[in-house]
Amino acid sequence: MAINNSVTQLNIHQSIVPSTKGDSLPRKINFKIEQPIKYSQQVEEVRNLLKHVEGEPLKPVDMVDVLHKLCINHHFEEEIDSILKTHYTKISNGHVSNHDQSLYEVSCNFRILRQEGYYVPADVFARFKQKNGIFLEEMAEDVKGLMALYEASQLSIEGERILEEAADFSSHALKEMMPFLDEDEAIIVKNTLEHSYERTPSTFMVKKFIKHYSGTTMSQLAEMELAKLQALHRTEVTQISRWWTELGLAEELKLARSQPLNWYLWPMTSLADPSLSEQRLELIKPIALIFIIDDIFDIYGTLDELVLFTEAVIRWDINSLERLPYHLRICIEALYNITREISDKIYKKYGFNPIEYLKRTWINLCEAFLVEAKWFASGHLPNADEYFRNGIVSSGAEVVTVHMFFLLGCATNEDSATIIKDNPGITFCLAKILRLWDDLGSAKDENQDGHDGSYVTYYMRENEGCSLENAHGHVMSMISNTWKQLNKECLSPNKFSSPFIKACLNLARMVPMMYNYDENHSLPLLKDYINSMF
Repeated sequence: MAINNSVTQLNIHQSIVPSTKGDSLPRKINFKIEQPIKYSQQVEEVRNLLKHVEGEPLKPVDMVDVLHKLCINHHFEEEIDSILKTHYTKISNGHVSNHDQSLYEVSCNFRILRQEGYYVPADVFARFKQKNGIFLEEMAEDVKGLMALYEASQLSIEGERILEEAADFSSHALKEMMPFLDEDEAIIVKNTLEHSYERTPSTFMVKKFIKHYSGTTMSQLAEMELAKLQALHRTEVTQISRWWTELGLAEELKLARSQPLNWYLWPMTSLADPSLSEQRLELIKPIALIFIIDDIFDIYGTLDELVLFTEAVIRWDINSLERLPYHLRICIEALYNITREISDKIYKKYGFNPIEYLKRTWINLCEAFLVEAKWFASGHLPNADEYFRNGIVSSGAEVVTVHMFFLLGCATNEDSATIIKDNPGITFCLAKILRLWDDLGSAKDENQDGHDGSYVTYYMRENEGCSLENAHGHVMSMISNTWKQLNKECLSPNKFSSPFIKACLNLARMVPMMYNYDENHSLPLLKDYINSMF
């Protein structure tokens, strides 16, 4: 029904939380004792490599790409920023000509710059087409170039027909070639087509990239970085588990889901920088409340109780809860307290209290939940568009992005705070992607006993004779178009900070992993991700 209708079938508690009788996990490197000196040395070695490659046409940008793929880029943000600015300036001034570059080089430059917010026109690929508008036939044999072209095409924005054609051409050519490739090459091509870099969490592929760049200074640093990150995630999971137990909502609301470790995957992926531990630990709290409140509206409260619940959120007054039953009252109290505590922490750290902005997101969410509850209670069947407009709000995306915005220190006064209210594009795109993927997978979510609607269901009802397969194809097309909108929203100039944009993109990248069910109603990609990150 929302950001919360995802990994309900995964029980990762025993697999990632140490038991009281000893660590139940495979032994990890004791990073604090064994690695700090070597780790620091490796960071400086990579920094020196960055300095030595500056000034050469392609190598600096290639190195930036490797740093991102190995998830060690956060150590070198200043160097990366300098390299990309220099390279973009050279391209803009005509000092770097794509006519002297291969398909692979042009595609990589395009993708890397666009991923970092720089606008590069799509017509850089025009020279790879024949006069009849078809891509050059000899390109169909360039595996490396085709993979780079496919990756670049995922950064398209609306109206860029040449990139749509590039995606079709490269994906078709790569599929045609796969039977004739050796096993390793075929695996790489398959991964590229199924998990494009732009639409997959970078940490999901990091182990594969470490192996690919094995023996390099950067891969050695990445290996230590991953061990450090895994230890940090395990520590954070322990803290979250303790917080959730002490909050006590699971004991009082036994029908609601209690999966804090699954919920942690959202902040773990969106706020990937290791230094953002405090922000991850705070963001899990509103995400947990989205889950609980969703279940209250979906399977817990009567319609009269849900009306009272929503009114209590709107009033935001601790003295006006007497009409609510106890199990709903304690949820409201937890919402009040957690929102106040987060707001106080943000105020102490950044000098601005965002509580009014946070409250508004909760009001919007509960009002959207109530609309759905009234539809079900009255037997009203909304049309697909009506359902979708409300479903974008009930996805919970706004609650998460607004909390992230303030937790990342993006506002220090009222003027900067209004940016998140006045520029809803990124949140809107994320919410659409989330809602559509959720509705594709909701029918397979066996642990949900509530009354979730589905865009797929309403679309098929409105389009007589439409098969489930065609409806799914329509939804996937909508998701693809929304990604184009999101790509555009993330280009410079932008009112949002780079950390916030990257956090939102990471949320969008995480969505398919949360909802991509297989024929056994399980989430194999997500299980692989969990195993790699813990």
